[in-house]
Amino acid sequence: MLRPFTGLYALRSLAILLSLVAGLGAFWLFMQFGRSDGLEALDIIRALLILISTLWLAWGAVQALIGLTTLPETPPMPPRPEGRSRTIILMPVYNEDPRVSFARLAAMDASLKAEGADYLHFAVLSDTRSDAIAAEEQHLFARLLAETNGAKRFFYRRRSANTGKKAGNIEDFITRSGAGYDFALILDADSLMEGATILEMVRRMEAEPHLGLLQTLPKVIRAGSRFGRAMQFSASFFSPVFARGLAMMQGQTGPFWGHNAMVRTRAFAESCGLPVLRGAPPFGGHIMSHDYVEAALLARQNWIVRLDDDLGGSYEEGPENIVDHAKRDRRWCQGNLQHSRLLLAPGLKPWSRFVFVQGIMAYIAPLFWIGFLTASILAPLLADPIDYFPEPYWPFPYFPPSEASKAIGLAIGIFGLLLLPKILIALRAALRDEAAPFGGAPVAFASTIAELLFSSITAPILLMYATRSVFQVLMGRDGGWPTNNRGDGRLSLSDAYAASNWITATGLIVTLAAYLFAPHLIFWLLPVGLPMIAAPVVLWWSSQPSKSPLMRVPSESHPPPVATLHDAILERWSVPSEPETVAHVQA
Repeated sequence: MLRPFTGLYALRSLAILLSLVAGLGAFWLFMQFGRSDGLEALDIIRALLILISTLWLAWGAVQALIGLTTLPETPPMPPRPEGRSRTIILMPVYNEDPRVSFARLAAMDASLKAEGADYLHFAVLSDTRSDAIAAEEQHLFARLLAETNGAKRFFYRRRSANTGKKAGNIEDFITRSGAGYDFALILDADSLMEGATILEMVRRMEAEPHLGLLQTLPKVIRAGSRFGRAMQFSASFFSPVFARGLAMMQGQTGPFWGHNAMVRTRAFAESCGLPVLRGAPPFGGHIMSHDYVEAALLARQNWIVRLDDDLGGSYEEGPENIVDHAKRDRRWCQGNLQHSRLLLAPGLKPWSRFVFVQGIMAYIAPLFWIGFLTASILAPLLADPIDYFPEPYWPFPYFPPSEASKAIGLAIGIFGLLLLPKILIALRAALRDEAAPFGGAPVAFASTIAELLFSSITAPILLMYATRSVFQVLMGRDGGWPTNNRGDGRLSLSDAYAASNWITATGLIVTLAAYLFAPHLIFWLLPVGLPMIAAPVVLWWSSQPSKSPLMRVPSESHPPPVATLHDAILERWSVPSEPETVAHVQA
């Protein structure tokens, strides 16, 4: 039986305790505020909603605090393993642009060859449904073979039916061919990894025979829009700290994010067969968010699942606009809510069940905030009128004591949970001289403020998309597995309006209701209502290319070597190859 590292349970207990203290503190303050004019049932309901919402915010803040107070460490290894275990790099594709995705494989192969490692294998696992795209895949795969001299190291296969989506695609490979390899590096179609990072992962897998899955922290690169660059900056500047906190709390029962991670094929084959849930989607059928479940199944069999946040050289690309982000998030929402069917699955580690709860909370938490705002707007309509003359024949009115200071303190505390971690990360970067790659301490701090402002504007819109996704799932609507939109991502105003006019209408209704029924809340609701009303403009503006010197990331001034290789290959492949020089590949 594998034991967690020293202090793991104490750290988890401390994180939960601090979150509870914050949540209960918010509950107590709101109850005090409610008592000022007589405590009613609606006050208790609002206090409970604040309790749950603050617990969730505090949990994220505590995770950042743990990350701020610890530093990534390279795990101890015995005398350096050679890193020559049989390893294959898997790229599942689904209606992707093969020119771009296959060029990534060629770039990683070139990066590995630069490290003297020309023995790793690659496999393209195609679930593409379009025959036209599949034909282009086969043509470009032939070019990939010719340019890499990889006839014995590169493989392509296309499934006739994409049963189980990506998880089924990986399972099909593991079942048919997994025994031929010790390790498999799982990618997405937009993944890029340095050859040195891949080899280091192999060595770490070799050094720890109980390590079933090794997850890296991918950083977003090549973002061009305002939205994309904000996400890119957040992933490079803030996410490493949050990931450090996550790694500390999860220990050997770590995360799997579905890509840029290496698995031990034997462990995966023995542990990760996914069931088909009874009933129809969205709660039944094939498991959509398979990665969390596979991590839990590995941990159930006592394999280590680890996030090594000290590993660099791991990259991905992200959506360039809010609409594409919302489409991807809709799939994640359905997958995470589907995990409610697995909470009581036999044999799972308690922490794995807790991770499922966290994933569910990530999507239902907005419902508690919306419930709180709705209850606050309705409260004046349902409250009993204040009796300013409670004592008969007493000529002077009685004014209840003001609890405004407690209300202000509560608001400051809640906003602090959102803002303070990022401000502290910027301060630490300045003190540790870690801000230089982000333009220096002043630029990094200004970028942090800009990101906070940008997040404040886009958060109500993202909250509405997430809320709609939750309601769609609860109403039994299957979102399916839409193709990811990659590339430019610019939206026209008409497209933005078509995608968000319902958010504008909702914002107008909420703001008008607050003005009519709870005018004292208008000041507090405007930061939520105004972005909703202006949603089409926000979607259009945030999708446009960014020329700002703020939110710079290291990959912009010093592109990763593997990204430079990819760009060169992609430019070369933009010129059509001569048909007679390219071998035919049978699907």
